[in-house]
Amino acid sequence: MSTKDANKNRWLIAASAVAIHVSIGSIYAYSIYQIPLNEAQGWSTGSVTTAFSIAIFVLGITAAFLGSYVEKYGPRASGLAAAVLYGLGMVGSGASVLLGSLPLFLVTFGVVGGMGLGLGYISPIGTLVEWFPDRRGMATGLAVMGFGAGALLTGPLGNFLIQGYGVATTFFALGVLYFVLMTAGASYLAKPPDGWLPAGMEDTPENQEEARSALSGLTNLTATEARTSLRFWMVWLIIFINVSAGIMLLAFASPMLQQIAGANATTAAFITGYIGIFNGGGRIVWATLSDYIGRTTTYAAFFVIQIVAFFVMPQVAGVWLLAGLIFLVITCYGGGFSCLPAYLSDLFGTAEVSAIHGYALTAWGFAGVAGPQLASTILESTGSYTSALYVMNGALVVGLVTVGVLRWRIGKLQSASRTPSATEAATD
Repeated sequence: MSTKDANKNRWLIAASAVAIHVSIGSIYAYSIYQIPLNEAQGWSTGSVTTAFSIAIFVLGITAAFLGSYVEKYGPRASGLAAAVLYGLGMVGSGASVLLGSLPLFLVTFGVVGGMGLGLGYISPIGTLVEWFPDRRGMATGLAVMGFGAGALLTGPLGNFLIQGYGVATTFFALGVLYFVLMTAGASYLAKPPDGWLPAGMEDTPENQEEARSALSGLTNLTATEARTSLRFWMVWLIIFINVSAGIMLLAFASPMLQQIAGANATTAAFITGYIGIFNGGGRIVWATLSDYIGRTTTYAAFFVIQIVAFFVMPQVAGVWLLAGLIFLVITCYGGGFSCLPAYLSDLFGTAEVSAIHGYALTAWGFAGVAGPQLASTILESTGSYTSALYVMNGALVVGLVTVGVLRWRIGKLQSASRTPSATEAATD
């Protein structure tokens, strides 16, 4: 039983985190604005896409530099700040459309909204890890599932509003809606009392330590210490490669289905519409599974699955077989995000996991540029996606090797910690 009664329900804490992540997950539905902005404003496709790229890049940078803000001021204040920034970004985007100003749109949606995305993404994560020491993967998977599934809610609602009221009004309405949802979620967020353990987790010194600590044999590190450790940069590389592969498919799923499998445009659009289900569903399924098989094994599974899938894709003739392989890869993409906070707490402890998580998410920002750009460059030079898939497969092999080295490194540190003369575990 718990050593102290909590004044919050941890499942409502999880629901609050989901409310925040569903709101900011609307970024995955950004494509609904593409054609309306082209037609209403005359902005080019590249210009409109630039706003999305800026938002994702700013998300990663904000997560890295404001992780310490979350640690200092707590999840409630951070979540409320995220609600203000994201709400202002959306409302400002609506004003930009009314004024016909592309630069203002890039600033409001890309920079202001992107800051709200980054701060909103990391605000509830560290708190969830502390409320669910017995189910770290599942808890963070629930929240990050909301981010992956956000497009499923925003897509239909946004299209309805655009068709009935125009794109500017849509930005205004959604901005207010997201502000309300995020404010409601942030208002309930709070860290558990010191010494609290969930019911069923016996109050012993070992369990108290387990609730806060890294895996046995790994030293708890501050965010500053973590980012200088070898194991952090191995995790960073693993995330960078996993995200690059997934984002490449997210960006080019429709044309790949048409070029490789011969799908028509309507069928390809129908299939890509279901990607959000696998993106969101994969996050909770893989994160929950990781609580039982371990996070390192889970990441190894991601790379094995994707290596096979990327090798087979260019040879696939059936539309739905190729779609199934894409869906499978997208579950690994989403699962990589959902397992990350729990993995970081396994490796570095929970004390500053929000800040460490922020640093790790810079891999997302760089991968968001690298994956699509790699595919575009190879496609322009070869005229085929086959070479791009094989090149990415080479990167995935590097990722699998990195997971293997990280597993060996963890085992070495754990073994060293069991010997009286061990000092290495304290330094890396």
